[in-house]
Amino acid sequence: MKILVIGSGGREHTLTWKIARSPLVKKIFCAPGNAGMSLEAQCLPIGAEDLEGLANFAETEGIDLTVVGPEAPLTMG
Repeated sequence: MKILVIGSGGREHTLTWKIARSPLVKKIFCAPGNAGMSLEAQCLPIGAEDLEGLANFAETEGIDLTVVGPEAPLTMG
């Protein structure tokens, strides 16, 4: 599976760390991510509130699952 984790805080770092332990996961992307998350995933220069950019990346890359950490992108749709 290809996973996209949205956010850059401690919550998202923990989610990324745990997701990376699954044998089902082939690749993890984080948008925008942080230095610690880059040890487990590829960080992207896409902001957590850039919904169009996130959707375009997910479609282009064939993301199987998106995990949204921050509340702001959730409230934006």
